Amino acid sequence: MIISTYQPFFAPFPGFFYKARLSDAMVLLDKVQFPLRTTWISRNRFKNDQGTLWITIPVWKKGLSLQNISEVKICYNGNWRKKHLESLKTSYANAPYFSEHIDVVEEMFSGRFERLANLNLMVIKYLKKHLKIETSLILQSDLGIRGKGDELLTGICREVGASQYLAQFAAKKYLDGRAFADAGIELKFFRPPSPVYPQLWGDFIHDLSAFDLLFNCGPKSHEILCGRPDRA
Repeated sequence: MIISTYQPFFAPFPGFFYKARLSDAMVLLDKVQFPLRTTWISRNRFKNDQGTLWITIPVWKKGLSLQNISEVKICYNGNWRKKHLESLKTSYANAPYFSEHIDVVEEMFSGRFERLANLNLMVIKYLKKHLKIETSLILQSDLGIRGKGDELLTGICREVGASQYLAQFAAKKYLDGRAFADAGIELKFFRPPSPVYPQLWGDFIHDLSAFDLLFNCGPKSHEILCGRPDRA
């Protein structure tokens, strides 16, 4: 059984789902500390006529520096929801498949999500479904596993009965191969593709939110993303 992990990003880039496709299950690390710095957990990139369009979900941070990702609450002060929604509608009005996904776009900014992790999980499940990725998702919080670094990852593998742990080649220098070997877990590495596809607004921009792929390519998105597996 091959396990991979990722933090629950907001509207993740296509490589997130490619990694999931190469796995039997992906564990979303919702019980690790929410980063103090800028993070993909609360923002991602889309595209407009100016180039990159950043969509950021404001969250409460003051006095909460040690909170886990699962505890982070969305800050609904201001009119950012209306601005983000209008920005996406304007930017993708001419995308061939945007109208098919307008309901989930509106739901993202509906205000019904108290916690960021719940919003992100809804979006991840939606994208996974429409990208036709059948891999199971498991929440770290459901496993009851805590820890850091290799200890956390090997603990997750043991808990779910995984014999292999899949990671990007870029993460190789951060993983202790001996720790995994001692736990009876084989490390596997891959290089995620950065697919090129028809895109609005001028020069192509790589690794935007997977929504950009879906809005532009619709049912062809799975083939574009997963056409050539690249597992080492």
